[in-house]
Amino acid sequence: MSSTEVFAPDDDKPAKKLLRVLRGEPSWPPPMWLMRQAGRYLPEFRAMRAQADFITRCMTPETAVELTLQPIRRYAMDGAILFSDILILPWAMGQPLEFRESVGPVLEPIRDRDALRRLDPSRVAEATAPVAEALRRLRAALDGHDPAADLGAGRPGATALLGFAGAPFTVACYMVEGRGSREFAETRTAAYRDPAFFEALIELLAEQTALTLCRQIEAGAEAVMLFDSWAGLLPPGEFRRHVIGPAAAIVRAVRARHPGVPVIGFPRLGGLLVGEYAAETGVDALALDTGADLEQARRLVPDRVALQGNLDPLRLLAGGDGLVAEAQAVCRALRGRPHVFNLGHGVLPQTPPEHVGMLVDAVRSA
Repeated sequence: MSSTEVFAPDDDKPAKKLLRVLRGEPSWPPPMWLMRQAGRYLPEFRAMRAQADFITRCMTPETAVELTLQPIRRYAMDGAILFSDILILPWAMGQPLEFRESVGPVLEPIRDRDALRRLDPSRVAEATAPVAEALRRLRAALDGHDPAADLGAGRPGATALLGFAGAPFTVACYMVEGRGSREFAETRTAAYRDPAFFEALIELLAEQTALTLCRQIEAGAEAVMLFDSWAGLLPPGEFRRHVIGPAAAIVRAVRARHPGVPVIGFPRLGGLLVGEYAAETGVDALALDTGADLEQARRLVPDRVALQGNLDPLRLLAGGDGLVAEAQAVCRALRGRPHVFNLGHGVLPQTPPEHVGMLVDAVRSA
């Protein structure tokens, strides 16, 4: 396969189950994949984690491909999400970034227009070329075009490839704060104190995020997801301004270039505003966090929008009969509606791999 090959939808082939649901077709049992399904709960992941730092793993195609495929081999998930990180974008624009053990991401904070002007968006395409190469290799492997690929329990042509990016507000939280936080007080204060600076940052991120997702699609991603993990920190007016508005702009830009590719939005902890988010942004699917009430979500979210979620990751950690019962209850609550089974947030590192296997069996026998 050429390293410059650009993928396009093939309408002559039957769509993968996950893609059919994301395009509005209910399916029973629902397709499934898990946020952070490639992660520290897998011993094979931990073995590779010891070999290189996080950014190196993200930016080495062979490693990113291997980490992405590990859960597909074990569990034959309906979706394989690229192993990468939402902070690759600011790193690619020139913001210093490192991942420290027991701390997480640490960045050189950007808190004024002068610091913002030092970012260089023209670097992004070249800096993230290894990500595109990883996606090309993954697509070939998942579709059965790479005879050397080992999919284990997976079946060639059955698993859809997902790309992703962080939504502007969530990425801005880390860029301004300089590290993770429970409240991101510095970021939210900056948005109030200097709205012109913060709006300029959000606009830059919206533009570059749309371009990033388009590059991922052109490299082989069959659907993309927009993670707004900290959306729930904002009051309604700011939520509309910094979450809904930028997401709508990103969806429009992606759809203009790739009209057939589904976009999943995840405004975590958006509460009653998730219906407005789904209606105003134009996303094809809405990922629901653990706190979302499924009956309420069915009422709030337009019927055209698929729902994704939303088992508690701690329920998965606990395992047992309660895991099976709750997983099947989630499936029943959304039966008849386009639904992608997932967690309400990512798999926790201490989760036993056998619990994930139990969950997969429970959903597929619902």
